[in-house]
Amino acid sequence: MKLIVRLGALLLVVLMLASCGSQGPGTVSTANPHASRAALTMLERGGSAVDAAIAAQLVLTLTEPQSSGIGGGLFLMHWDVHERELAAIDGRETAPRAATERLFLRPDGTPLTWHEASIGGRPVGVPGVIAALWMAHQAHGRLNWEDLFEPAIRLATDGFKVSPRLHDSIKAAPRLFENAAARVLYYLPGDTPQPVPAGHLLKNPNYAQTLRLIAERGPDGFYKGETAQAIVDAVTGHKGNPGAITIADLAAYEAKRREPVCLAYRSYKVCGMPPPTSGGLTSLMILGMLEPFDMPRFQPNSLTAVHLYTQAARLAYADRAAYMADPDFIDVPVAGLLDKGYLRKRSLLINPGHDSGHARPGLPAGAQPDYQRAADAGLKNHGTSHLAVIDRWGNAVSLTMSVEQRFGAHIMAGGFILNNQLTDFSWLPEKDGVAVANRVEPGKRPRSSMSPTLVFNEDGTLFAAVGSPGGSRIIKFVTQTLIALVDWQLPMQEAIDLPRAVNRNAVTELEAGTNLSRLAAPLLRMGHEVRQHRLTSGLHGIRITSQGHDGGADPRREGVVMTTGR
Repeated sequence: MKLIVRLGALLLVVLMLASCGSQGPGTVSTANPHASRAALTMLERGGSAVDAAIAAQLVLTLTEPQSSGIGGGLFLMHWDVHERELAAIDGRETAPRAATERLFLRPDGTPLTWHEASIGGRPVGVPGVIAALWMAHQAHGRLNWEDLFEPAIRLATDGFKVSPRLHDSIKAAPRLFENAAARVLYYLPGDTPQPVPAGHLLKNPNYAQTLRLIAERGPDGFYKGETAQAIVDAVTGHKGNPGAITIADLAAYEAKRREPVCLAYRSYKVCGMPPPTSGGLTSLMILGMLEPFDMPRFQPNSLTAVHLYTQAARLAYADRAAYMADPDFIDVPVAGLLDKGYLRKRSLLINPGHDSGHARPGLPAGAQPDYQRAADAGLKNHGTSHLAVIDRWGNAVSLTMSVEQRFGAHIMAGGFILNNQLTDFSWLPEKDGVAVANRVEPGKRPRSSMSPTLVFNEDGTLFAAVGSPGGSRIIKFVTQTLIALVDWQLPMQEAIDLPRAVNRNAVTELEAGTNLSRLAAPLLRMGHEVRQHRLTSGLHGIRITSQGHDGGADPRREGVVMTTGR
């Protein structure tokens, strides 16, 4: 009888181990040490990659408010190693139901200036972060929802030391001082804007209270009740530039599951987020157009390599501008854009010895021809953050989140910054009499460039998780890193450290103060218009090798990689 009991117990253990899969270390890479530490804590408690990502995002709202937060939006890619299932969760902000295509136009039809439109209630979209995190947790969480809030609540209550990067960000956003809630939190007392210094102990009790509500009530703690009312009051009550978000807009918000976009590149499969972000499609198109070229033969960031991928980027960005927007409003020709024949045809337009100049969109299968004349008229965007997590079982998260520009709309509610993501829409609803795909419409999600990416080996196992902030440059930051990982077989940190080169179908931008400066003159001779300036990526990623996890954090920010057991 004892033998039977022991055999039964042994069988139960075997079945449990089989159901969980093989176990190893968990690794996280985020843009802030506090966030990485919170994520690591969840992994050490037996949490999943999703649990860790949620804990990190809640902390980033507090410690990196200039870049992301629960008042903004996100795109999340998840790999379930046991089910071998890839998921894409869309937590992008939506336009209020009262928004029209004239949102950023004056009565005479001319567009508002960035200064006029970007700060205040007008550009605030209905936030999607909490709904998306809840959706991910319902499907892939292991720990209790409320447990994930502990690190952020503790930091908000007890305080954390302001980092040099946060201090510099406050200093670079002088209009933040105009908001009373932000003034109390981020400035020293007085009538003149003196940002709190690096090392200052910053406490945010209002945010702690908001987190307690969400921890207790789930999404209803954000989209209903006092938090929702605080958001509406902040948006509609802004003096000079009020917005139109209502309680009904918040209550109606839904995160969405989307079908990931994937493309074979060399012996790997690269997968990204589909529209309404343009990041996944555009990045895959660049890779597809580069596949005929022997990129592995070129040295990283050599003249030939930089020229080729800037030319492929010109062509991909041209198609991005014409065809990519919210798929619930626009028929995006996804299959046509990723068709190998179409990409090969576009690739033949690349001149290996000379810059091609401004590229025009092609005509992929399934496209509406009129849209090729409706290039986007949207303006600039800025602050974002990215994190990557792989848990002990091999499940992975690649998550990019944003409040748009630095400190979003420069207004706060419930202790957190509200986004100004509606500025990611085209400000002009039509061009040459043709509707712009990314025009403002009620309930629509503005096009993004966020590019959370997962890469798989030929046998279907996970190879890497990576992504970056950087506005519309995100696409090139991520694509360049993918080329470094796949074609040049660099370790994750070396791939992230590479100096950045970008072309968004305009000038070729080189990261100033790097060895790319040596390419400026040769590129000019090849016909490029060259500009050198600061390119602050924020790449974070993890690569899986035979020796274990190989993580990287962008030295241009203050991120850190942490692994369980170390």
